Amino acid sequence: MSASPFSESSAAGIAAESGTTRAFTQSQALQARFHAAIPGGSHTYAKGDDQFPEFMPPYLVRGQGCRVWDVDGNEYVEYGMGLRSVTLGHAYAPVVQAAQKAMLDGVNLGRPTVLELEAAEDFLRTVQAGEMVKFAKNGSDVTTAAIKLARAATGRDLIAICADHPFFSTDDWFMGSTPVRAGVPNAVRELTLSFRYNDLSSVEALFLQHPRQIAALILEVEKDVPPVPGFLAGLRQLCDREGTVLIFDEIITGLRWHVGGAQAVHGVRPDLSTFGKALGNGFSIAALTGRRDLMELGGLLHDRERVFLLSTTYGAESHALAAMQAVLETYRREPVIAHMYEQGERLRLGLEQAARDQQVEDYFRVFGPACSLVYGTRDAEGKPSQPFRTLFLQETLRRGLLLPSLIISYAHKPADVDLTVERIHEALGVYRRALTDGVEVYLEGRPVKPVYRTHN
Repeated sequence: MSASPFSESSAAGIAAESGTTRAFTQSQALQARFHAAIPGGSHTYAKGDDQFPEFMPPYLVRGQGCRVWDVDGNEYVEYGMGLRSVTLGHAYAPVVQAAQKAMLDGVNLGRPTVLELEAAEDFLRTVQAGEMVKFAKNGSDVTTAAIKLARAATGRDLIAICADHPFFSTDDWFMGSTPVRAGVPNAVRELTLSFRYNDLSSVEALFLQHPRQIAALILEVEKDVPPVPGFLAGLRQLCDREGTVLIFDEIITGLRWHVGGAQAVHGVRPDLSTFGKALGNGFSIAALTGRRDLMELGGLLHDRERVFLLSTTYGAESHALAAMQAVLETYRREPVIAHMYEQGERLRLGLEQAARDQQVEDYFRVFGPACSLVYGTRDAEGKPSQPFRTLFLQETLRRGLLLPSLIISYAHKPADVDLTVERIHEALGVYRRALTDGVEVYLEGRPVKPVYRTHN
């Protein structure tokens, strides 16, 4: 790794502005070891070094609530929250304690446990998105299982994915539709079609081009842009007409938009749904749920050809199921979602005012529902900019903020949000100067890169 090109005087000036200094000496020393042992230096591409400023790669050692600490002892208010999987806060005691208690009775026994039944019934009763459920360890497993069920039920091979939603699975049926398609056979890639969000005509065009051939249509119910009136209901009608299985990916929206996912907010029920992330507050658990007649194809009580559905060694580990039950109980008892909306709106309004104060409101913008905010960065010409994103990350890291996105949790209190707005206000002052002087004057190292790219 090359040395930082930032001079001591310029770094000192920024430190004086924020009232704090942060060293990354130990983190920088660990980079080579990470890349020697782990392809890409991370087990999740979105957490990789190429997603953060080159000379400020914090390697974390612990988290508590909405704060995390790195190997150099730096403390951050965090807004990544385990890629949106942690809604209650890091190391949330009731969830951790439930997992610990369950582990004392064994984590993986040779027959189904009563805990598996109780967890399934708890999920179905609380989430109310289906008649049966099967658990797995990650979202890719359950979305792929949903696609398999749809193909088995319809006898069709083609599937349609929403092109405006960035990720559905690590499996070939989805990755073949991205630029990172190395290793995916062309024959598999050709089975995946795409449509546009909020554009019913694009879906109708697919059905006209491939009549009675599309097994499933999959999308996130909502992401940064809400569904226009009639869009989701129109999808439901088109899928019913064509005999196509409608799948809602609620991996992010479940227990963040609503306990029952964004489908409960918008009042449209799919045939199959997938849940994950917030379901375990960071513990590895995901769920496939939906209509009984579809789900039962993976069971024993039918005379159709059997689907080998989510038979995983670790799908029902006791500690993850117990963690999920503790999460669901917390949601029933406390106003988790209302809090995330309230504090997310506080954050949005604060950042919009900060951007106006610094005269960068046309270049730094906040998007999405209050419970799941993201930000966009633009250069002096108004074009989306990775260098300016990197500069923003750099300046917020200097000020004790870890901001790959703007994800609120139940652990973010008003004081945390106000502190965040104050420090981002400072960072946007640097952003404003960079718009005038050039981003290269202030940016340390190379810009961050898109996750989906063909070459490093």
